[in-house]
Amino acid sequence: MEVDLLTIGETATRAGTTTSALRFYESQQLITSTRTEGNQRRYARDVLRRVSFIVAAQQVGLSLAEIGNALSTLPPDRAPTKREWERLATQWQPRLDEQIRTLEGMRDRLAECIGCGCQSLDACSIFNPNDQAGAEGPGARYLTIHHE
Repeated sequence: MEVDLLTIGETATRAGTTTSALRFYESQQLITSTRTEGNQRRYARDVLRRVSFIVAAQQVGLSLAEIGNALSTLPPDRAPTKREWERLATQWQPRLDEQIRTLEGMRDRLAECIGCGCQSLDACSIFNPNDQAGAEGPGARYLTIHHE
């Protein structure tokens, strides 16, 4: 049985990305390809799901390290089963929930004090007097933690 392999251009078109992105993902060991005798890349169709996963995860702000860690739990030599994808999704649920809370916080509080400690808005003396948010850690604390 002959395996249905895609060229790099076909893979990029089908996945909605660029050939340079595919080369980069491969250099980061997020996807793999085989090579023809002429050293041209060929991708198995299951790489389309992996690339879609990578692109979607990047769009919600997840790092390549997080994406790579997740993909490393899947079999490298075959298409993951539905059960394997479900396991990955279940493991990622807390991380995605955290990302959703962060995005909701940003949406709801970006125009207000965000707990950065800048003290530049008039409201900072009300919402974050004496940089109390600084005790919770660096950065925009009210955007990255659940704050009532």
